[in-house]
Amino acid sequence: MAERIIMNNTGRGPLTRRQELLQIAAEQFATRGYHHVTVDDIGAAAGVTGPALYHHFTGKEQLLGEMLIAISRHLLDGGRALAAQETDQLLQDLILFHCRFAVANAALITVHFRDLIYASADDQQHVRRLQARYVALWVGTLIARDPSIDRRTARAKVHATFGLINSTPFSTTLPQHAMIDLLRTMSVTALTEPSVDAALR
Repeated sequence: MAERIIMNNTGRGPLTRRQELLQIAAEQFATRGYHHVTVDDIGAAAGVTGPALYHHFTGKEQLLGEMLIAISRHLLDGGRALAAQETDQLLQDLILFHCRFAVANAALITVHFRDLIYASADDQQHVRRLQARYVALWVGTLIARDPSIDRRTARAKVHATFGLINSTPFSTTLPQHAMIDLLRTMSVTALTEPSVDAALR
């Protein structure tokens, strides 16, 4: 089952008003673009006046930064939790985890892909630090599975696989469970098959 991220939350219990506003803002940004959405638009979608949002956030930029940091933190924490289980299936588990996230959170993927450049410099730096740790986790897992892969190639494979999985908002035409299975199968193949150069030797 695809699990939708509850931003800035453990996933237990009902959403707080702040978390609800983050999710509404994500949908608005994904649908219309960050620059075309105003605080009043987000307030209207949430059933409150725009100025009421300032009780929770300093403005639209803080909303964007907080949701993007939450995405990266969710992925890193989830990946580390899987790694802590120390199973032989860690690579497959990471792939399934990321596929489920991407399919269930198309709006967040869209905002992250398109609107990170509009976040504050500090928030962009924070997101990139979290992303780098998440990529490193995947790279280390791939090399542990096959020590013959050099780190540069492993990193390229991981980024290419993320590109495949994160294309979901722009290509989903299947039911969630079918899309997850398709992405999982393609990702396993992409990460575990020999490179083209090796295959041609």
